[in-house]
Amino acid sequence: MHSGHITLNGITSPALRSGDQNLSTAIVFVHGNPGSCQDWADLVESAGLFSRCIAIDMPGFGQAGKPDSFNYSIDGYVAHLQALIEFEKIEKVHLVLHDLGGPWGLHWAKNHPDKLASISLLNTGINIGYRWHYMARIWRTPILGEISMAITTRWSMKQALKHGNPRGLPDAYFDEIYRNYDRATRKAVLKMYRSADNLGYEVLAAKLAPSQIPTLVVWGAADPYVPVKYAEMQREYFAVERVVILPDSGHWPMIDNRPAVRDAVIPFLKKQLEPLTVV
Repeated sequence: MHSGHITLNGITSPALRSGDQNLSTAIVFVHGNPGSCQDWADLVESAGLFSRCIAIDMPGFGQAGKPDSFNYSIDGYVAHLQALIEFEKIEKVHLVLHDLGGPWGLHWAKNHPDKLASISLLNTGINIGYRWHYMARIWRTPILGEISMAITTRWSMKQALKHGNPRGLPDAYFDEIYRNYDRATRKAVLKMYRSADNLGYEVLAAKLAPSQIPTLVVWGAADPYVPVKYAEMQREYFAVERVVILPDSGHWPMIDNRPAVRDAVIPFLKKQLEPLTVV
């Protein structure tokens, strides 16, 4: 695995890469809020042994550019993901998605079904009936959201992230999240959550369900933001090969239980990438 930077439409982002970068098929990892490409470091390294992989910091997050001019909406992130895939000349995509990376990646998938090979969903998916979690409702409320962001300190953020994470998040991971959670990221979060009244799940269901895409679902059962009840519901929309529930994980299972997530995701991706056997 190696790290570097990539510039797309004037926005420069850190990037993690592994595997043969000349392959036309790749695993593309998409983080959510308030993550970065480092969320995927363990999986990028492991999957790079058999596939081309790439993960970047999306605009407004991590150490990516955070310009006011970026379209901090689902459409904006879908366009940025497409710019990445075009720039990298990737013809077939295996998506690995988490949190808001789910809507971004799935809306990209509905627009480019010919390029999609498989999906791995980590605490995200097509969540019909979903209601915004309590923090999202605060962020979506004018003035209240700005006040919430202004008074968020290192201590208060650490206390908040203890909720719903029984295993706890490593100190180094929290330090990285807070270091990246600057004023520009806070503004980006408010814009993103206010950009749409819903995440378009009904449209996704109508567009993606008929394709029956091979899918893996991994979910931390203690997630306070996206309830675990949605894990099994993904069978209604995808050809789900396996649902893995991690009972003592929270919203970031790939961080709080790396071995269990690796043991689920890597075999699934290997299977999807196996050459077809001619009988």
